[in-house]
Amino acid sequence: MCGMNTRNFLDRFRVTVPKLEQLVRTALARGGDYSDLYFEYTVYQDLLLKDGEVASGGFHIDYGTGIRVLKGERTGYAYSESTEMPDMMAAAKAAAQIACSDSAASGPTYCSTKADQKSVMRSVNDFYPAAIDWHDRAVSDFIPVLKKLESMIFAKEKRTAKVIAKLSWSESEILMFNSFGEIACDFRPIGSMVVSAVFSENGQSENKTSSRSFRMGAEMITEAMLQEMAEEVVSGIDARFRAIRPKGGKMPVVMGAGASGILLHEAMGHAFEADFNRKGQSVFSGMMGRKICADNINIVDDGTLHGNRGACNYDDEGVPGQKTYMVKDGVLESYLHDRISARWYGVPPTGNGRRESFRFNPIPRMRATYMESGSASKDELIASVSKGIFVDEFSNGQVKIGEGDFTFYVKSGFLIENGRLTAPVKDINIIGNGPRALADIAGVGNDLLIDNGTWTCGKDQSVAVSCGIPTVLVRELVVGGQ
Repeated sequence: MCGMNTRNFLDRFRVTVPKLEQLVRTALARGGDYSDLYFEYTVYQDLLLKDGEVASGGFHIDYGTGIRVLKGERTGYAYSESTEMPDMMAAAKAAAQIACSDSAASGPTYCSTKADQKSVMRSVNDFYPAAIDWHDRAVSDFIPVLKKLESMIFAKEKRTAKVIAKLSWSESEILMFNSFGEIACDFRPIGSMVVSAVFSENGQSENKTSSRSFRMGAEMITEAMLQEMAEEVVSGIDARFRAIRPKGGKMPVVMGAGASGILLHEAMGHAFEADFNRKGQSVFSGMMGRKICADNINIVDDGTLHGNRGACNYDDEGVPGQKTYMVKDGVLESYLHDRISARWYGVPPTGNGRRESFRFNPIPRMRATYMESGSASKDELIASVSKGIFVDEFSNGQVKIGEGDFTFYVKSGFLIENGRLTAPVKDINIIGNGPRALADIAGVGNDLLIDNGTWTCGKDQSVAVSCGIPTVLVRELVVGGQ
């Protein structure tokens, strides 16, 4: 599955296929059903601009392997920061001991099924080719980039008091092998740029942030991207300074295209992850095949978007990246599966087994989560609301997976009065229930926008994700205001 580059990855970790096979045999020696190996070599660097100078930066190398053993319902996991055979053998034995202890719970035996084989034996994906290798560029080449972005912001907005900008990039070499004899390897570049600015007027301060992140090489840094980020940071500052805290209550809410997708990710996406459903912890447990929202709603988790932060040639179990419809025409069509949940449900894995690094066990995680476009225009949706609120930037959300209840802080938005956007608003919360909000969607815009910010999802461990949504009208949510 690694094609012509297999030897390069084996050499990176100083292993051979016979050594991989020996490690798997050792991992299964106590009676395990399945075992897999995950090797990682990551080089990470960053630069920080603050107070007009690029005065700090970081450099980090992460290297090692994680070994997993499955036995019934028990998972054993151990890792080593060395790929010398004695160290890896010790990790394999430790994982086996955890999974195959006398107290291990019984459960379905993990065996290779046709569904498994079909999901892993496709041709190699290439969703993030890197035209310019990050580490072929001198770090000093990127210092003028940060200074230029800062100068653009100061030039665009005279009320700018401070700018902080950070550029970070990493490249990871990943090698995976399992007890089915399948081998997969992946080269994963990612670059991220974040800029925050503080603005001051008459003793009042406001701040705004813009970010971009892509799975690509240094070619991601362009004049157009810098101009776009600078404009994004300064746009809407007048509205921020004159924004009000409106009267709260139940009302229609129009969510703007793009970054509002974080509400879709948090309030609904997590509830579709198969581990929560398998354990009965999700509000959508047992609802497969049921209608849960309007016919015109399709919700996708996608690992195939080229250059996207959430793209996956392979997930962290060696399953090829793919596009998964969680909701199709209003019907719950699929959960997001790793190999464990796929075995439980008797379906193919969806390529959602992800982990933070070799130190972590893979679990079902999202990639790029979004709602597909509908037929309405943004203006039509706003015009249909006599009294409500339009929101376009969220932060600091809290969600209860079991009940589906959520609270999100709104950083910016506008009142809607008689079908028109009027006063800007701030310092409000949007409160609701994920399944109920999904069922209450009254209109879907034709303007799907994937937000390419530096979204990172935490679920005991952190992974890079992205999100998106078209403009969406929800009939009723609680707005926490005055």
